[in-house]
Amino acid sequence: ILGCSDSRVPPELVFDAGFGELFIIRVAGNVILPAVMGSLQYATVHLRTQLIVVLGHEGCGAVQAALAAKFHGAQEPSRIQSLLENLLPGLDDIDPRHPQHLEHAVEANVRWSMRQLLESPEGRARMVEGRMKLVGAVCEIATGHVLLLA
Repeated sequence: ILGCSDSRVPPELVFDAGFGELFIIRVAGNVILPAVMGSLQYATVHLRTQLIVVLGHEGCGAVQAALAAKFHGAQEPSRIQSLLENLLPGLDDIDPRHPQHLEHAVEANVRWSMRQLLESPEGRARMVEGRMKLVGAVCEIATGHVLLLA
């Protein structure tokens, strides 16, 4: 599971799993960075993990910060700015005037992470081999329900 580092969304609780049952990578905004990609590659190649879930959550602060940078020119300290720059390409189709723009942005960010995984040589290879399935999901923080993205 690639999920956000937000403490309100612990994958073990969200998926009713015990410690040690899930391979979990958590980073703000479930961003695909080189170390994240390497960790996922390790899971699929060495641990033979067959299912990868990209788990976003409603009200994601990293996505909110990326929207603020995109639409309002907000600036963050250098390391945060670098993180946000990895989110921005997935938010191209977001209309800030839409009343549910944050909800749409969270889903778009999950799809962006999935796309990056699928477009990597390793991701393509695992999919062609039929050895990997990739699922996107968004967790509702208040209820703990997980919405699978089509």
